[in-house]
Formats: sequence, structure tokens, C-alpha cells
Amino acid sequence: MGARIFLVVAIVFTAVATAVVAGAPVHHVVGEDRGWDPSTDITSWYSQRVFRVGDKIWFTYSTTQESLVELRNEEDFTSCDLSNPIKMYTDGLDTISLEGEGIRYFVSGNTESCKNGLKIPVKIQPKEQIMAQNNVGSMAVADGPTVPSASTNLNGLSYILIVGLSICLLGL
Repeated sequence: MGARIFLVVAIVFTAVATAVVAGAPVHHVVGEDRGWDPSTDITSWYSQRVFRVGDKIWFTYSTTQESLVELRNEEDFTSCDLSNPIKMYTDGLDTISLEGEGIRYFVSGNTESCKNGLKIPVKIQPKEQIMAQNNVGSMAVADGPTVPSASTNLNGLSYILIVGLSICLLGL
């Protein structure tokens, strides 16, 4: 029985470690439970995040009061100039894939909310690089892992679910 428990612990540890090291995409929910809203401290939320290529960013807002605009450059972002946007979002639940490195500028479609700080520059960093060390057989991550709060690592949850089902099937 002791060997079976050790085996289950080893499987769970391996699954969780693989999910974290593999740099699975993170789903960032802007403003957490308050969403994209003037009452949300977006600056504080943003300062605790690391955005990487492959992540997704989710904006939720009341369509009667807000919208979302992606701007072309820092100047338009700083001045809240909405006259030449890349894209306007008005659905109330918008998912944006972060597909390339660089900075993307998101602001409120309400000029007053934008000028009051409802805007974020999203600096997208490269994916975490994994390098195998042939002589040791272990992995090293180029950049330190990040675990932003209120973000969901869907692959990690999938591994845990599979391990849990395996345990049930083995009758442990």
C-alpha cells in the first residue's frame, strides 16, 4: 500500500511540475471579479502580471457604460485619442489572443474613463523557453516562472483531473 501511495504522489507531482514548466498559456481576466470598470484599480491589477506570447486576455464590462479600444501607439494611448483605433470591442466579454511580442495598448472607449486611468499597456514577452540538459536529463526554464493571481492555467487543471480519474480507476 505504501508503494502505491508513493506512486500516486509521484504522478501528481510530475503532472503539476510538467504543467508549470511547460509554460502553458495563461488566461488573464482583466480586473478580476470587478472587470473592465472605472472603479477597478487596473494599474494595481496590471502591475502583478506577466503576459507572454500565447496567453489570452479577457475583458468583461457593461456594454451600456463601457467598451474597449485597441490603439496603435503610445501617444494615442497617453492622450486617450480614440480617432484612429486598431479595433473596437463592444461585446461585453472580449477575449484577445496575445500572438506576438511587443506592446499592445488597450483603453476604455469612454474618453472620460480613459483619462481617469481605465487603460493598460500590455507588454507581451516571449514564451518561456525550455532547454533539456543532455547530461542530467532535467529541464531548466530560461525565465523564472510566474503565477499571476486570478489567472487560469487550463493545462494544469487538465493534468490534475486526469490524475484524479486515474486514482479513482485504480481504486486507491
